[in-house]
Amino acid sequence: MTDSKTLGTPGSGSRLRVAMIGATGTIGRATVAALVGLGHDVVCFARARGGIAPQIAGTTVRLVDFADPASVVRDGFAGEAFDAVVSCMASRTGAPADAWAIDHRAHLHVLNAAQAAGVGHFVLLSAICVQKPLLAFQQAKLAFEAALVASGLRYSIVRPTAFFKSLSGQIERVRQGKPFLIFGDGTLTACKPISDHDLGDYIAGCLDHPDRWDRVLPIGGPGEAITPRQQGEALFAMLGIPSRFKSVPVGLMDAIIAVMSVLGRIVRPLADKAELARIGRYYATESMLVLDPATGRYDAAATPSTGTQSLFDYYRAVLAGDAAVERGDHAVF
Repeated sequence: MTDSKTLGTPGSGSRLRVAMIGATGTIGRATVAALVGLGHDVVCFARARGGIAPQIAGTTVRLVDFADPASVVRDGFAGEAFDAVVSCMASRTGAPADAWAIDHRAHLHVLNAAQAAGVGHFVLLSAICVQKPLLAFQQAKLAFEAALVASGLRYSIVRPTAFFKSLSGQIERVRQGKPFLIFGDGTLTACKPISDHDLGDYIAGCLDHPDRWDRVLPIGGPGEAITPRQQGEALFAMLGIPSRFKSVPVGLMDAIIAVMSVLGRIVRPLADKAELARIGRYYATESMLVLDPATGRYDAAATPSTGTQSLFDYYRAVLAGDAAVERGDHAVF
């Protein structure tokens, strides 16, 4: 068992012992790299897949069944002391059953075990879209956020805007000479995309920055907010070809959702597909920016920025073969 006297003090810049949840996703890997780079002792709790532990450089990996609170205690914390928990764990699809199982219940198991182990700080990767919770996964995330705030632990709830991977699905189709797909005129929404690297640095920095403690932290990447049309225009310019856009009616998605919702009452898998369609529609019509509760409008100026990597830098890297696109489950296109 680790002597608690050997642990660091969050905010002092000392070496901390961190339980890392959700380390195998793209943002999780970036966060682990940032934590290790800061000199912290990182123990990754990973979901068991075939009984084989993933290899995560610079860390210790423990297989944990997050659906079983006893496993979280026994196989994860294992009677040892930790300074902090950092979680980048999220449901893969956003389907209701998956969302409540992972975004809520699994996190509650970790939170309860962390409290029992005397952990002092819990850093949670959430999402900026929970400001307007119309979907199951948003409601599940909010329910855990509320539990975390009420727990008495120091918390940092990070709500990032759009990810590069979710905005890169059309690079190949544009490179093939196909039109860039947009909803409406392509200006219905805007976001401040943030790279995995910059977000990982920000999440890891929550441990040592008191101004990020006991706060909900919306965060975007550098530069001005950009619309889908601007994303397409940038791609065409980089490829040196004329801009070509194809507008997809939002009403088409509404019709698809309506049909699958009805059929989903009979065929369960179609109910999940209807929810995925609702997620796609949400991202097609709602901006990933801070929502002003007084006006009900999204406010780019009120959305904080961090980091140095822009979405267009990433596009150039992908086109040059220096980066690969890893699509998100919630990507619209």
